[in-house]
Amino acid sequence: MVTSCSWPCWWCAPRACSRRRDEPAPQPAARINVRSHPMTAHVVRSTRSSRVALALSLAWLVMAASLPFWGEASWMREFTEMSAYFIFAMMWNLLAGYGGMVSIGQQAFFGLGGYTMVALANLAGIDPFVSIALAALLAGLIAVPVSWVAFRLQGGYFAIGTWVIAEVMRLTVANIDAVGGGSGTSLTAFRGMDRTLREHTTYWVALAAVVATLAGVYLFLRSKQGLALQAIRDSEVAAESQGVAVQRTKLAVYVVAAFGGGLAGALYFVSTLRISPDAAFGINWTAFAIFIVVVGGIGRIEGPIIGATLFWLLNKFFADYGTWYQIGLGLLAIVVAVAFRQGLWGWLQQRTGLTLFPTTRWLQPPAQAASDAAPGQP
Repeated sequence: MVTSCSWPCWWCAPRACSRRRDEPAPQPAARINVRSHPMTAHVVRSTRSSRVALALSLAWLVMAASLPFWGEASWMREFTEMSAYFIFAMMWNLLAGYGGMVSIGQQAFFGLGGYTMVALANLAGIDPFVSIALAALLAGLIAVPVSWVAFRLQGGYFAIGTWVIAEVMRLTVANIDAVGGGSGTSLTAFRGMDRTLREHTTYWVALAAVVATLAGVYLFLRSKQGLALQAIRDSEVAAESQGVAVQRTKLAVYVVAAFGGGLAGALYFVSTLRISPDAAFGINWTAFAIFIVVVGGIGRIEGPIIGATLFWLLNKFFADYGTWYQIGLGLLAIVVAVAFRQGLWGWLQQRTGLTLFPTTRWLQPPAQAASDAAPGQP
C-alpha cells in the first residue's frame, strides 16, 4: 500500500517521491465557522448555583439595608465588627490565596487606616465617615514605598519582613503625642452627633464597604489581571515568560490589599470610638484573618464569607473563655488544615460542585448547552 505524503511535489526529487503520479495532492481540511456551526461548544462563566446565589444576595442586601429601621443597635454594631474582619480577611486572601504573597504583617495597614481616620477627624476636623475613605487611600499610597522593601524578600523572609514593618509602624505611632502616644486616644469628632444617627450611618457605611469589597474582588478575579495574578502564584517564571508583568501586578495587588486593610481598620475604630497602638497594630489581626481564610477556604471568594461567619459565631459565644478560646481557635485551625485541606467550602465544593462566585471558564458541550438554552428544562 502506497502512503501519501503532505509535501509538495517540487520539494522532493521526482524519483524519490513515494506518492503515485496519478494520485491527487491532498487538500487542506475544510474550515468550519465555529460561530455559526450548530454543534459548537459554548464558553460558560456562570452556573445555575451562581445565578441563584446572585438572586439571594440581592434579597439579602435589601433586607440588610433596612436593618436600622427594625433591628436592634447591638446587631448593627456586631455587623460592623464582622464587616471589618471580613474585609481584612478578603484582602489577605487576595494577597496570599490568589497572589501567593503570604504576609503576617498586614496589621500595619489596618492600624494605619484606623489612626489616619482618628487623626483626620480629631485634628483636621474632617467628617469621620469621609475620613474612612481618606484613610484607606493613604494606606494604599504608603504601601508603594513599603513594597520597595518588602518585595526584596522572598518566601518566609517576605512574611517576617512584613511583620517587622508592622512593628516599626506600631512603635512610630506610639511615640506621637498628638494621637495619644502609647496609651492611645478616643474618637471625639462625634461629639454633638445624635447617637442613633451615628450608629445607623456607621452601619450603612460598613454595608457599602462589604458590597464594594466583594464586588471589586469578584470582578478583578474574572478579568485578565486576575488570571495573571493566579499565574504568578503558580509560577512567576512561567507567567513572565508568557508576557505577564509580574512586578507590576504584584505591586497593584499589594496596594489594593493595603487599601482594603486601611478601610477595615478605619471602619472598625469608627465603631469602637477608641484606638491604641497595641489594639491597632496587634498581630492578632493577621492571625484572625489567616484563621478565617484557612478555615473557610483559601483561594476562594466564598472562603472568607464562611470563615468570617464562623469566626463571628465562635467569638460571640466563646470569647469569654479567654485563653481557652484562643487555644480552641488554634486547634480548630489545625483540624481543618489536616482534615479539610481546601477549607470547609473547598470540601463542600468538591462533593457538591457548588460555585457561588465563579471566576473560571468552562467549555460546555453542545448537547448540554442546547438543553440549558431550551425553555422549561430543569
